[in-house]
Amino acid sequence: MLFRNFTLESIVERYRQAARAAIAIMCNICKPPQQQEATKSCMDCKASYCNECFKLHHPWGTPKAQHEYVGPTTNFRPKVLMCPEHEMEKVNMYCEVCRRPVCHLCKLGGSHANHKVTSMSSAYKILKEKLAKSIHYLISKEDQVRAQITELQVLINQTEENGQLAERRANEHFERLFETLQERKSEMLRSIEQSRNRRMDQLKGQVEEYQGMLENSGLVGYAQEVLKETDQSCFVQTAKQLHVRIQKATESLRTFHPSADPCFDEFVLDTSREETLLKEMCFGGVPDPPLIDLSNSRVYNEASISWRLSDDHLPTDHHVLEYRRLGGPSQSPSQEDGEDNGVWRATDRVYGPSAVVCDLEPDSLYSFRVRSCRNSMFSPYSPEVTFHTPPAPAFGFLFSDKCGFSTERLILNKRRDTVESVAGMAFLLAAERVQTGSYIGLDYIIGDTGISQGRHYWAFKVEPYSYMVKVGVASDTKLLEWFHNPRDTSSPRYDHDSGHDSGSEDTCYELSQPFTLLTMGMGKLFIPKASSSSSVSTASASSGDPGNRVLNMPQRLGVCLDYDACRVYFYNADTMRCLYERQVDCSGTMYPAFGLMGSGKVQLEEFITTKRLTF
Repeated sequence: MLFRNFTLESIVERYRQAARAAIAIMCNICKPPQQQEATKSCMDCKASYCNECFKLHHPWGTPKAQHEYVGPTTNFRPKVLMCPEHEMEKVNMYCEVCRRPVCHLCKLGGSHANHKVTSMSSAYKILKEKLAKSIHYLISKEDQVRAQITELQVLINQTEENGQLAERRANEHFERLFETLQERKSEMLRSIEQSRNRRMDQLKGQVEEYQGMLENSGLVGYAQEVLKETDQSCFVQTAKQLHVRIQKATESLRTFHPSADPCFDEFVLDTSREETLLKEMCFGGVPDPPLIDLSNSRVYNEASISWRLSDDHLPTDHHVLEYRRLGGPSQSPSQEDGEDNGVWRATDRVYGPSAVVCDLEPDSLYSFRVRSCRNSMFSPYSPEVTFHTPPAPAFGFLFSDKCGFSTERLILNKRRDTVESVAGMAFLLAAERVQTGSYIGLDYIIGDTGISQGRHYWAFKVEPYSYMVKVGVASDTKLLEWFHNPRDTSSPRYDHDSGHDSGSEDTCYELSQPFTLLTMGMGKLFIPKASSSSSVSTASASSGDPGNRVLNMPQRLGVCLDYDACRVYFYNADTMRCLYERQVDCSGTMYPAFGLMGSGKVQLEEFITTKRLTF
């Protein structure tokens, strides 16, 4: 199903002509032994001819005289390119999807029926222009190419030199190892030989001693000759010493014990540890330090720290993550001088690119670093990075799909951790019912768990495209009022938030209310006007100009409710910087509250879990 590349064939044919000069192409018409060398090849007849045969088969005045002929060749190129799927059809179109020539049958009912095609002339012009531009670009960059070739040649030379240097150094290292092993080998063999000779001498002496106990040899033979002595004085003189020797021989015979041990167990080597060390010998040197990946690291209920290694790193055995507490704004001086502050603590060995650190103190600044280990060699530490823990323990909840949840305009995912407001037909119908004004009520959704004591923190993400989202806390009584006793939602001055609404941006309340909502939308965050019961982190935001109270929407927003202190705080969850705080009436059960208008999406922060393997 593939086309012949005739252009490439022509290029190859030109380079083959030099080789064909030594091997002549013979005429296909002449018969041996009078066969002549070909002088022409007819592209229509697909045959090669000598001069006489060409004139004979292509006479003047006949259609064959119009045939196309070239020099002697064996590569007969067809005049017209035929379709490989429809052998009788010529290709006359170009498929822009498959990027190949096709015939009209391919377009009408073949595999290219639904593809976009263009005329062959148009494709020829476009492709030729592209190819010409590409060639012109390459030609114009000839100096750059030559410079890069020179640079590559330098790198080749450096690689060759450095490779030879590395070989010499490796040989030197191994030669030193061989010399050390050879020295130890010689010492051990010398010790074995000395021990063997000593034992052999002892055993041979014992053999000679025992051989003397045999009849007619040695001590026994000498004693037998002494017994033949008839001179009493001579016998007594000799027998006394001889009797002592015979008693010793008899005693050694009774208590036989070899004079030397034939076992050489003390010279048996256990080289398993050395063999393991040699097999694990590191040729890569000290591993490169990893880098902590800030985009994939976060701190919420726990700390999840991720890191990455260089692209050309060698495999590592494990990693070690270390962390230390640098302090917190709410610490007392005695706590700041505690043992935990400034002391690095290490996790267990980590065999992956991330680790979870548990039991961190809230509202504290922690520093993290990591290093890799390969073949018992540790890399340098990574650059330290700092994370601020949330001001309170993370509060776990999901969106409630029961209390006041509007299924017409709010879409809740199966996990109930993401809610999306869709400005569809239901939104238009609600707007159509409003005869005066243009205000449409918020669609509220709350958490499925309430707060009645303590200090709690939760974080979430609001998509930047969201039109308007209100986030904060509200009491159960206020929520009942919003859900079951709606007021004049057509009034452009009615709003559910903490005092600043579309009718009066600078309105603020001195008295504590059972709810506080912060407005976000269109990539911005709106800080309410400060009052005696509220405070803002920036001096510009506390001014009377509403423009100075508009901040860029953070990627993640955090809310901290101190139920006992009746105060709510709003944080940039990435930097843990407090953006706004105010007094709130916590007389009832407080719930995380979210209000959406138009298109918008809110996603709760996912808890960090420690993955454990079970066996």
